[in-house]
Amino acid sequence: MARPRSSLLAPPAWLTAGFRPAPVPVPWAAVGRAAVALSAPLAVGLAVGQPAYGALVSMGALSGVIGDTADAYRMRVFNIAVPQLFGAVGVTLGTLVFGHGWVAVAVLTLVALVSGMISSIGAVASVSGLLLLLNAVVGAGLPMPDPWWKAPLLLTLGGLFVLLLTLLGWPLRRAAPERSAVAATYRSVADLYEATGTSAYDEKRQAVTASLNQSYDLILARRARQHGRAPSLVRLLAQLNVVVPLVEAAPAAHLRARLHGPLSATIPAAVRDLADAVDEGRTGAPEPGLPTPERPAEKAVDHALRYAATVVHEAEPDPANVDDRLGRPAALRVRVRRTTRAVLFSEASWRYGLRLALCIGLAQALVSLIAVPRSYWVALTVTFVMKPDFGSVFSRAVLRAFGTAAGLLLAALVLAEVPRGWWDVPVMCVLAALIPAFSAKGYAFQTAAITPVILLLSDTLNQQGFDLVMPRLYDSLIGCGIALIAGYLLWPESWHARIGDRLADAVADTAAYVACAFTGNGGDPEDQGGRVRARRKLYRDLSTVRSEFQRALTEPPPTGTRAAAWWPLVVAAERIVDATTAARIRVDHGAPSPDPAEVTAVERELRELADGLRGTDTLVEVRTELHGDESGVLEPLRQEVRAARAIAGPDLR
Repeated sequence: MARPRSSLLAPPAWLTAGFRPAPVPVPWAAVGRAAVALSAPLAVGLAVGQPAYGALVSMGALSGVIGDTADAYRMRVFNIAVPQLFGAVGVTLGTLVFGHGWVAVAVLTLVALVSGMISSIGAVASVSGLLLLLNAVVGAGLPMPDPWWKAPLLLTLGGLFVLLLTLLGWPLRRAAPERSAVAATYRSVADLYEATGTSAYDEKRQAVTASLNQSYDLILARRARQHGRAPSLVRLLAQLNVVVPLVEAAPAAHLRARLHGPLSATIPAAVRDLADAVDEGRTGAPEPGLPTPERPAEKAVDHALRYAATVVHEAEPDPANVDDRLGRPAALRVRVRRTTRAVLFSEASWRYGLRLALCIGLAQALVSLIAVPRSYWVALTVTFVMKPDFGSVFSRAVLRAFGTAAGLLLAALVLAEVPRGWWDVPVMCVLAALIPAFSAKGYAFQTAAITPVILLLSDTLNQQGFDLVMPRLYDSLIGCGIALIAGYLLWPESWHARIGDRLADAVADTAAYVACAFTGNGGDPEDQGGRVRARRKLYRDLSTVRSEFQRALTEPPPTGTRAAAWWPLVVAAERIVDATTAARIRVDHGAPSPDPAEVTAVERELRELADGLRGTDTLVEVRTELHGDESGVLEPLRQEVRAARAIAGPDLR
């Protein structure tokens, strides 16, 4: 049947995905901070007769607003303060090479190499690398006030002003973000139990994984220095750790609900009550009223829930007896040494650093050879588009072009109709408030919000007004073109994404988890801790693989179509981990242990699947015969493995 003409003319889904706003609430607190942080410095600059100084402070505040993405206060200190230091170094280097032609090209290319390499370390390092390069480009492209140290000082003051506004609530809400995150994890577990036996279970389990990751990240950020000394942290850590048995019991409960009907409604209600107790800091509540368990899965849920209730309602847990299942972080010097070695000897780190350096070098060489008005916008565009952890380079280039065009419409209106001076303050207040509100909706929306703010601030420095609106668009399109050609098309791994290798690694790790789950002494706490760590790491890795696939889905063919074909295998791997955990839980609570030969057969099938994924770019049909006790605990696991092998069929090529 022929497709309608209108659908043939419609743009492909992978291209339009980024233009749909994400259904997220507006972060009103961040909106208020952004409005004050960017408009107040302009007002002070105008009051003292130095509007350029106020604009530089607002530029620094803009960097702080973009980087303020964490929840916990201590993490926000790092997310804002550390990148500001790198930004100060960047603008200093840029200022020193301003107007020096090819020297500026060489310096910015080297800065881009360093920026790209350190971006692979983590979230804070990524923002730090971004500001290092971003401010170096601005310093090399805009005349800064003399002497050389004024620009980095003013930009840093702007970032610190955002940090000050952010920390105003710290004395009153010291542990509130961490406590809210742990409570949210309990609520996601309650939703998971409510969804057992239904098609919504997989989606709820993914939400639990994301919530656990966030909560542990928040706790880990504080635990490295305060473990054993802060009672509130010890209690939160204990409350978070006892969620793990509840999460482990959920797959067994899901299987039980599919076979014998839904769980009692008192179970998710009891978990939600624990969430409220965590959120409110309640202690000393009575034990939950739970039905008498009969089957192994019900016993696992009952045991985990009563254990969690005991810990949650305990007033002051003993720091020495907190079961730190995931282990404590290594010493700071050890982590720094490991990170440095990983960056210097990582092929991926060097490859991305070289890609970014090539693009920035070409951008700067182009504007050095050709007179381009406001030339720093070209390298600025390349910097934003080429961030690897922000999404697909291809889709970001397209989204930035459209977002810039939309932002310029607003910027043109402001520059044409609003007189310079005090009117800039209320206008900046409104424009700045749009940044956090639009950033949550997607990259195109964020670009549309940031563009008029940067243009208004740079116009305060240059006083060139409306005449550079169209050159700004041309520069952005040139930058997007450089990123697409030199940063995307010339690098085969960009458009031949290694999603198969990433998925194969996850499947191989799943095979190792199957072996780990049924070896050793099931009652040995050390073995149990090892299984918990393996499972948490595997789910975190699978979450990363899922994000990689979602990013690949926005790429043009063949990468996007291949990711869509292989996507069911990502889901299948997660279901295999669930089935393995369910089997282990049933054994721990009375079910007969499986024959080691059955475990070995399942592990072998998964390793063969992983090897097959590494050896081809096209899914091929695989037949498998897994025999065993059809009434044993491994039968659901064998069914999931058969399903995973069957997914690799010819219809998905």
